[in-house]
Amino acid sequence: MALSIQSLLILFTTLLLKETLVVAETCSNCFTHSRAAYYPNSDEQGTDVGACGFGSFGATINGGDVSAVSDLYRNGVGCGACYQVRCTNSNYCSDKGVTVVITDQGSSHDTDFILSQRAFGGMAQTKDAAASLLALGVVDIEYRRYPNKNITIKIDENSNYPHYFAFVLWYQQGDKDITAVQLCETQNFVCKLLDRSHGAVWTTNSPPSGPLSLRMLLSGEDGDESWIIPVNNIPENWKGGETYDTGVQINV
Repeated sequence: MALSIQSLLILFTTLLLKETLVVAETCSNCFTHSRAAYYPNSDEQGTDVGACGFGSFGATINGGDVSAVSDLYRNGVGCGACYQVRCTNSNYCSDKGVTVVITDQGSSHDTDFILSQRAFGGMAQTKDAAASLLALGVVDIEYRRYPNKNITIKIDENSNYPHYFAFVLWYQQGDKDITAVQLCETQNFVCKLLDRSHGAVWTTNSPPSGPLSLRMLLSGEDGDESWIIPVNNIPENWKGGETYDTGVQINV
């Protein structure tokens, strides 16, 4: 029995919808096309006065492979995120590209990324190709969020044990953002919701006592939210300027 035109349209629409959903479910690893420039006044590394609040470490984190972003900054939520960035000119560019950490806000020539010179040249196949890329100044790229290292806590140098506690989070991965952080006592599980002062800086004027653990709220664009608890704790006698490995990567 022949199918009616209406039935065929319904069948076609159903198959198209299923294909679209499959693509959406598997596209967390998809690249987005854009453009990138680099800091013209930097030496090889980034800047130590970035909007994310990383201070002098903003220039040297991730070996100097750092970047400023425009729309991806999102009022500081995008700070500390890891991205794989690769240019698209096959004459100069490698397939791997470079992995950068977001440390600043900025835009230039309709770009999403302003890389450090080190990171910009790191997209190239060779040193000669890197020189050619730097001469171009602005290149077409593609990028995606990328798991790279464990999320790391960097205690701000102005923190004053045990009265004032401030820190930034490095190496944020996955498609979701860290939109809230709680600081918890490990012995009685009393938690305190922290303030985001600016960029990636989280603070509290009365931190809990004893060894501490973090709880980080991950939020997606689809409204999905979940809390993640790092494997490693912050020691009781924490000190300003020190870094602590959380022991976790976010791949969702």
